[in-house]
Amino acid sequence: MAGDKIFDDDLLSRCMSCGFCLPSCPTYQLTGEEASSPRGRITLMRAVQEDRLDVTDPTVLAQSQFCLGCRACEPVCPAGVQYGQLLEQWRDTEWQGRRRPLLARALMAMMSWLGMAGITLLGLVRGAAVTRRGSAAAPHLMLGCVERVLYPRVSRSARRLVPALRAPAVQGCCGALHAHNGESAQGRRMAQRLGKQLPGTIVTTSGGCSAHLTHELGADRVVEFSAWIAAGNGPDPASLRPIMLDERGKPLPRHASGGRPARIGLQDSCHLRNAVGVWRQPRELIAHLGEYVEVPNAAGCCGAAGSYSVLRPDDSRAVLAPKLDALAELDLDYLAVVNPGCYRQLAGALKGSRTKVVHLAELLATAAD
Repeated sequence: MAGDKIFDDDLLSRCMSCGFCLPSCPTYQLTGEEASSPRGRITLMRAVQEDRLDVTDPTVLAQSQFCLGCRACEPVCPAGVQYGQLLEQWRDTEWQGRRRPLLARALMAMMSWLGMAGITLLGLVRGAAVTRRGSAAAPHLMLGCVERVLYPRVSRSARRLVPALRAPAVQGCCGALHAHNGESAQGRRMAQRLGKQLPGTIVTTSGGCSAHLTHELGADRVVEFSAWIAAGNGPDPASLRPIMLDERGKPLPRHASGGRPARIGLQDSCHLRNAVGVWRQPRELIAHLGEYVEVPNAAGCCGAAGSYSVLRPDDSRAVLAPKLDALAELDLDYLAVVNPGCYRQLAGALKGSRTKVVHLAELLATAAD
């Protein structure tokens, strides 16, 4: 690959090596090693771009895989480095053939095998929200892949809150998985195809998908569910009843007396917060539902990071560990999430705990019932 231009020179030249990104980077916090920071990785990218290192160099390959791609470095960067785009360009070259992690190859092969028809069928079997009628001009609810299979209640909750949302059964993958795993061109094509399947406004309940679609289709077409509700669509947040719990921590009926307000925390979606800038809206909505409790480092990655928890489970658990320690001290009733990857990661880690992990749409629907 020597001599080939892998990175956009303008994107690469923006980094001033100031180090503001270091405290925000989960992998740098784990290791304290410069190469495991955004600044260090950009140094490696420059070395590859200038033919001082080859893409097959073990350190280059290792760091392209170790990065979570959480983009926490972007909001704190005074130079506006678009690290997420650089990482996609890196993996487009680095993660080819046998250099792509084996499990990443398996995930891509599974998605290709399933195709749009397979994902649609799985969604129908699992009971994800589906509408067969409605105005084509109405906002469209994106059902997602992981969410419609693992968490179909999320889309049902979203439509219970806003019945006007259309949710066509036949809709494919948004392409975020491909974009983050060395196939950004394919990810772009998939986003564009989904944009044609879901004309007009696309409402998403997945932070990662929202970021990818916003980048590919534009912020005028894509809006995340909590931001959409907070902007005045659907029920007035002030009309939502606080979720009251009995002494066993079970929700009380709407008109029951007594009880205590639920203690509710939030885990941000990395891409939703860092790439789209949505983080205040979920908190504002939760404040109507009970006692909002800010989770320490809620903006920090939970270690899910799309396919990262599958590809690098040990590193994923190491990133998650301090967050679990903090959650144990908070004694929450609910931990709200706005991304299916975070849902899977945290629900598995908190299994057996009294803290229940739920999607924000599910909590809102509970408060509206």
